[in-house]
Amino acid sequence: MLLAVSIIIYGLLQAMPGDPLDMYLENPSATPEAIAAIKESYGLNQPVYIQYLNWLKGIVTGDWGRSFMSRRPVLELIMEKLGPTLQLSGTAFLIALFIAIPLGITGAIKKGKLFDNVTSTATFLGISMPSFWFGMMLQLLFSVQLKWLPTAGRTSLVGENAGSAGDVALHLIMPAIVLSLIYIASWARYARSNFIEVMNQDYIRTARAKGLKERTIFVLHAMRNALIPLVTVVMLDIPAIFSGAVVTETVFAWPGMGSFFNDALSKQDFPLLMGILMINAILVILSNLIADILYAVLDPRIKY
Repeated sequence: MLLAVSIIIYGLLQAMPGDPLDMYLENPSATPEAIAAIKESYGLNQPVYIQYLNWLKGIVTGDWGRSFMSRRPVLELIMEKLGPTLQLSGTAFLIALFIAIPLGITGAIKKGKLFDNVTSTATFLGISMPSFWFGMMLQLLFSVQLKWLPTAGRTSLVGENAGSAGDVALHLIMPAIVLSLIYIASWARYARSNFIEVMNQDYIRTARAKGLKERTIFVLHAMRNALIPLVTVVMLDIPAIFSGAVVTETVFAWPGMGSFFNDALSKQDFPLLMGILMINAILVILSNLIADILYAVLDPRIKY
């Protein structure tokens, strides 16, 4: 799968208009000999399939190439940005998971009541609300008006606590909430509908007829069956959370992969783009693998 994805990505990037060495070609002082030397150093003077095979060999051996812009190793640059993005997306994932599922379950239990109506309306608004607008509204309220939280960045530039864990946590609050909002809304709605459907099944009515307590029925009979389709949605959304940090990182000036990818795309930094896109592909495949494993954990009838 990774091999097929890498071929497609490489082909699409090669089909992009423009030349990755445009910044050198537009430089009046760049001689043809210098440009030829640069192309040779990056292997751009070879056929496309040879360039791909060399890149693939480098991926396997740990040499992901060098960035056109900074001329630094791609893997080194990605590792610098990967930490902040994982910090942001991981926090957003946990926030969404621990809020959405209890909301969905409670909404299913209290179907048609005030709590269900309020949460259903709130989740609908959460899905509809643009993340960049919500982020700016949070900045306006909590940073500009109330002055409770820092406006942007990952750490403070000055102050006694600049760069400390507490400082990073304060900077993380708003972007993590913004990034998690749509997943809280969608997972809560999905969990609610799954649990309502499962609680109306024949085996649930049979368990009730046997005199089992509602809590026992819910935990032992309904929970696992309702969670199986939810696991699919949640696990497949992990790469979306990771790549969806682009807008959030831009609004909050978070130094992660999202803004990094935008810069690489605008400057046609092909080695860097390939590295970032392959990280996303690996996340997608790992998420599918984890989802398959969790199926077997939740339902012993599933065998591989």
